Amino acid sequence: MKRKELLNKPVEHIDIKSFNAVKMITAMKKMSFSARDLANAADIYDKMLKEKKCAIMLTLAGSTSAAGCMQVYVDLVKNNMVDVIVATGASIVDMDFFEALGFKHYQGTPFVDDKLLRKLYIDRIYDTYIDEEQLQACDRAIKKIADTLEARPYSSREFIAEMGKYLKKHSKKKNSLVQAAYENNVPIFCPAFSDSSAGFGLVLHQYERPERHLSIDSVKDFLELTMIKIKAGASGLLMIGGGVPKNFAQDTVVCAEILGKDVPMHKYAIQITVADVRDGACSSSTLKEANSWGKVDSTCEQMVYAEATTVLPLLASYAYHKGNWKKRKKWQLAKIFNS
Repeated sequence: MKRKELLNKPVEHIDIKSFNAVKMITAMKKMSFSARDLANAADIYDKMLKEKKCAIMLTLAGSTSAAGCMQVYVDLVKNNMVDVIVATGASIVDMDFFEALGFKHYQGTPFVDDKLLRKLYIDRIYDTYIDEEQLQACDRAIKKIADTLEARPYSSREFIAEMGKYLKKHSKKKNSLVQAAYENNVPIFCPAFSDSSAGFGLVLHQYERPERHLSIDSVKDFLELTMIKIKAGASGLLMIGGGVPKNFAQDTVVCAEILGKDVPMHKYAIQITVADVRDGACSSSTLKEANSWGKVDSTCEQMVYAEATTVLPLLASYAYHKGNWKKRKKWQLAKIFNS
C-alpha cells in the first residue's frame, strides 16, 4: 500500500453542540453498572458548573484528542466549562497544535504491518495514523517559537501561551485548543512537556544555542498551578485518563499545605479511565484513595471505568445542554500571572 492510500480518511472530531444527550444520561440514572456511573459523573460535573465559586480543572492523558475528542475540549474552553487544563505534552502539541498547523490525524487500523508503516514514515496510535514528516514540521514550529523568545526558564504554561499567540497569526485551523485557551485566558500546563513533539523542537533549539537558550521549569509549573488552587479555593476535577496530569492537579492541595496555606481538598472529582485498580499505580488509584492523601473530598466523586471517547462526548453534551455554564463566573486564571 502507498502512503496516499493509508492517509486518506481524516479523523472527524465530534461536536457536542450538535446533539442533546440530556435524555440519554437521564435514562441512564435508572440503569446500573457503568451507565449509572456515567450519569452520576455527569450530574457531578453539572454541580461544578452550577456552583458560583468553583474553579474546574480538566486533566488530559492518552490520545482522545487524536481520536476525535479535540472539539469537545475546545467547546469546554469556549463555553466557560473549564478554567485550567493540565495535560500531557502529546495532547497539546502532537495532537492539537499539530492540527492547528493544518495537519490531520487519519483513520487506520491496528491490523497492519508496522514495518511497512515505518518504511512509509507513518506513525500509528492504535487505529489512527499520523504523517511523521508533518509531525517533524510541528517539531520545527516549536523550535521557531523558542528561537524568538528570551533565554530564560519558562513554565510550560508560559510557553504554551506563546504557542497560542503564534497560532493567532499562523494557524490554518482556527478552532484549536491551544488558541482557544490563549484567547480565553485559560492556562494550560504540561508538567512533562518535553515528552512530546515539543521536546524534539526544544532539544534542537538548545543544541543550536548551547550558550543562550530557554528551558522549561517543571517546578515553576507546580508552583503556578498551586497558586491557582490557592486563589480558587473551591475546585473540581474532570480527569480524562490518569498519569502525570491527574496526580499533578491533585497534588496542588498538598503543595498549598506545604506553603502554609489553608485550602480545601478538591470538592468534586470525576475520573474516566480503563486502568485497573489492582496494580496500585497512580493512574488507577481511586478518588477515595486520594482522600487519604488529603487531595480529594470523597463526598462527591465518581470513577467511570470506560474508554473515554465512548462516554466523554455524552457527559460533555449533557452539561452543555443543561446550560448551567451560562451563569458561571469567568475565572480567566491566566491573568493572575500577568505582570
